[in-house]
Amino acid sequence: MDIVAFADQYPNRGDTVFGKELLFSPGGKGANQAAACAKLGKEAVMIGCVGGDPFGDRVLDALKLSGVDVHAVRRSASASTGTVLVTLDGSAENTMLVVKGANEELSDGDIDACGDVLRSSEALLVQMEVPATAVVRAMVIARECGIPVILDPAPVQGIVPEMLRYADIVVPNRQETAHITGISVTDVPSALAAARWMEEKAGVSRSVIKMAENGSLVYAHGEWEHVAAVPVQPVDTVAAGDCFAGALACALADGQSLPGAARFAAIVSALKVTRRGAQSGIPTLAEVRQFCAMRGLRHEYVEIKGGRG
Repeated sequence: MDIVAFADQYPNRGDTVFGKELLFSPGGKGANQAAACAKLGKEAVMIGCVGGDPFGDRVLDALKLSGVDVHAVRRSASASTGTVLVTLDGSAENTMLVVKGANEELSDGDIDACGDVLRSSEALLVQMEVPATAVVRAMVIARECGIPVILDPAPVQGIVPEMLRYADIVVPNRQETAHITGISVTDVPSALAAARWMEEKAGVSRSVIKMAENGSLVYAHGEWEHVAAVPVQPVDTVAAGDCFAGALACALADGQSLPGAARFAAIVSALKVTRRGAQSGIPTLAEVRQFCAMRGLRHEYVEIKGGRG
């Protein structure tokens, strides 16, 4: 669950500032990504753990409303639902403090219990708000079945080397890229240097480095392309990266090239940041088409095929 405070500016350490509004919004990185896939027409199954509290009720209800299959989400009898304290400043930039709660309880056993779901999927999208052992276990099962694995390494503090080894595609932002590679990403050349580092040092041959308003650097087996961001006036940047990752996974599952999928993801995430709410702000495929028509954006991605992700 996201608890979002809107303010003109962030408080400095030890300061007190007034906020303008408080929003309680169902969120969580994995849940946001699953909601994005479902809203874009995919059969999305969420594997996770929430508390047996009112926040857990709201999170599950929101996922169902988005069309996500939640049968693989376990409810903890002791832990509270994971919660994120978010501050959004006047420029719509955010800071987040994550309290993992029930997310910490997701185990290898939970993953093994969902083996049939994983083996029947078109793609596996993973992130780091749950224990690393559970993430690695899911990645191993997927790789054994030839299912592509997309890693969103956030929060990056939880990443372990095995994840990079088992990932087919890594989708970090600038801060996460710097944490992994030690290279500060400030422009396309530095992003390219980081992508090459990940291939040479970590075995990651395909990556999409997200650079916010500067677009993304798409890298695959030595070839690269800069995908420009779609200019918009942002209102709420929470879940923009999750929306990008979900849209990327949908496009890749339908056979799009990595640059083509990144272009589609850029459009979807641009529309998302013009709307409030982590999941409620994620657009449907119909809304994406309407946005493209209004903005004169051309994209070959017309239909999302059915399938499980």
